[in-house]
Amino acid sequence: MDEKYAKLKSVIKNARSIVVFTGAGISVPSGIPDFRSASGLYSEKTKTGYSPEEIISHSFFMAYPDEFFEFYKEKMCYPEAKPNLAHLYFADLEKQGKNVTVVTQNIDNLHQAAGSKRVYELHGSVHRNYCMDCNAFYTLDQIMKKKGTPRCDKCGGIIKPDVVLYEEGLDNLTVEYALSAIMTADVMIVIGTSLRVYPAAGYVRYFKGSSLVLINKGRTAYDSECDLVFDEDVIEVIKKIS
Repeated sequence: MDEKYAKLKSVIKNARSIVVFTGAGISVPSGIPDFRSASGLYSEKTKTGYSPEEIISHSFFMAYPDEFFEFYKEKMCYPEAKPNLAHLYFADLEKQGKNVTVVTQNIDNLHQAAGSKRVYELHGSVHRNYCMDCNAFYTLDQIMKKKGTPRCDKCGGIIKPDVVLYEEGLDNLTVEYALSAIMTADVMIVIGTSLRVYPAAGYVRYFKGSSLVLINKGRTAYDSECDLVFDEDVIEVIKKIS
C-alpha cells in the first residue's frame, strides 16, 4: 500500500473522534451530478434562460414557482440514488464503535440511507417538504407525483422543500451542532467539495485537531493547510484503505 494511503488508514484507526465533511463529490458515484465541475449542474443551459443559481434562489421560487419546480424536480431530485462505497464506509465505521459525525452540504439523504446516525445537513434535504401555510409534511415521493407547483392536500398552500435556497440563511441549530462537532474532533476528513460555498466552506477553519484530510478531484484553497491531500475519486481512496 502506498505510504499516503497507509497513513490515512492509520489516522482513521487511531482517531478518537472523526468529522466527515462532505460535498457533492461524494455523491457523484451514486449518479448525482456535482455543481461546479465542467459537467456540473451550474454549467448547464436552462429552458428559462435564467442561470441555475438564479432558479434555485428564494426570490425566484417565490416569483416563479412553476419554473422553479420544473428545474428542481429534473435537476436536483434523485429518488432512485443509492449510497455508494464512500457513504457506506463511514456508516460502517460508526457501526464498529467509532465516534463519527457527518457534516454535509448535500441534500440527498444518502449518508442516512447508508446507516449514519449523526448527520448534520447544512443545506437541508429534498426528502423533507412542508406546506408554507399549515406546515403539513410531505415526502419526496409525494412531491415528485404532483404536477406543476405542488400544493397542500389539506389547505392548498404551496409546499416548499426543506432545502436552503440562495438568499436564505442556514439553520442556526444545525450550524451550532456542526461547529461543535468540528471543534471537538481530532480528525476531519473533507470529501468532494471545492470549499468555495460559504459560509459552509469557512467551517474548516474551526477545526483544531491533529489531522486534516482532503479528498477531492481538483485543487482547493485549503490544500496547503491539510495534512493529507488526495486529488482523486473518493471511491478509489476508500478501496485502498478498506
